[in-house]
Amino acid sequence: MIVRTRFAPSPTGYLHIGGARTALFAWAYARRHGGQFILRVEDTDRERSTKQSTQAILDGMQWLGLDYDEGPFYQMERLARYQEIIEQLLQNGQAYHCYASKEELDEMREKQRAAGVKPRYDGRWRDSKQTPPAGVKPVVRFKNPQDGYVVFNDLVKGKITVANSELDDLVILRSDGIPTYNFGVILDDLDMSISHVIRGDDHINNTPRQINILKAIDAPLPQYAHVPMILGSDGERLSKRHGAVSVMQYHEDGYLPDALINYLARLGWSHGDEEIFSREQLIEWFDLTSINNSPARFNPEKLSWLNQHYLKTVDVEHLITLVTPFLERDGCDTKPDLDLVQIVNLLKERVNTVEELADAAVYFFRHLEPSDELKAQHFNAEIKPALADLIEKFAIVEWNHEVIQSEIKQIVTTHNIKFPKLAMPLRVMVTGETHTPSIATVLELLGREETLKRMNKHLASFIE
Repeated sequence: MIVRTRFAPSPTGYLHIGGARTALFAWAYARRHGGQFILRVEDTDRERSTKQSTQAILDGMQWLGLDYDEGPFYQMERLARYQEIIEQLLQNGQAYHCYASKEELDEMREKQRAAGVKPRYDGRWRDSKQTPPAGVKPVVRFKNPQDGYVVFNDLVKGKITVANSELDDLVILRSDGIPTYNFGVILDDLDMSISHVIRGDDHINNTPRQINILKAIDAPLPQYAHVPMILGSDGERLSKRHGAVSVMQYHEDGYLPDALINYLARLGWSHGDEEIFSREQLIEWFDLTSINNSPARFNPEKLSWLNQHYLKTVDVEHLITLVTPFLERDGCDTKPDLDLVQIVNLLKERVNTVEELADAAVYFFRHLEPSDELKAQHFNAEIKPALADLIEKFAIVEWNHEVIQSEIKQIVTTHNIKFPKLAMPLRVMVTGETHTPSIATVLELLGREETLKRMNKHLASFIE
């Protein structure tokens, strides 16, 4: 059997973390078995589907590197095919027109609730002989079997059995001629020869209904794997406050796609105790039987830790191409004669994201004015003579890390002060910050001219 999986998002919003993980699992399973991965856009919700959302999904898939072999296919381009099978079901007596109004259905459900009965369609038009009301466009309902059971083996959940008596006659075609999710999805999967339907377990209640429709048209059944949902770190449903934002927001915040892929794979799936692995290893190891049966918890700190690991190992030239747009967004001119390779190598182990890397590098490209608090704390008359002497030394010595460090130590000894007493105001003068890598290394990369320019500027403003 050729393995064919799919990812079928609705373009009613961005590609979020839960959807991205579902896509990843379907992609990895297809790649593991040498099969095909298909992208399908379920755009039949005409009120909420937008081109912007469709593009956001495509952008997210591309950034994550989840390449698809076929698609994207769009349901709105397949309406004739849906209508064809609807007509077949109507002719065979496996579906029927329902003329019940929204008000009638609401009243029906209200009475059922009052009687303590589970609200469900009561089948009033199932075998009705009454004359259809004039001017009413009906929906089409599937005539669900009333006896027996639906039994299927979920590749994650195990054996699932549902009595047909628990299922009502669902709408498969709306009055505007647009198919509902439960009908469109089974015909799409059938026509696209999907062998494994891998999706979130919020769809598990739909599966028995879909199986009954597939049996009604004598179609083969795919295998199903329902993946548990993702919760926030507090155990609540994942939301924006937990980090459930657009996948592309992680791109904009400076995360690496390989880090996010690695993290998403570990959300509900594992291979022994492995925490860090490549895409190639994921494909080699991935199996549906290793998906956990309980909800996973999203941990932003763990994602940041993983991203930091990937930042340390990514090729520095590639990292430069990633950080440059962030620097330019921060108003930095990246064309000056600065060694970006050394700057990136100096800072990349101190940050978690590309955005943080850019923020940490800003002072190399433009002078950051220290806060009034830092000036009051570090710019004082006591240390001014030592800094003035250091400026004179810096103007004439060879400009490299070792010499700069040596000159700072000499001034410290000459003025009988502790190293931090001189290094901290020097750091603030030059970078506008108190936390940087080795100050001698920073000055070497910044260059003599810019270092002296910044030091002289601030020395004149020291409190006497």
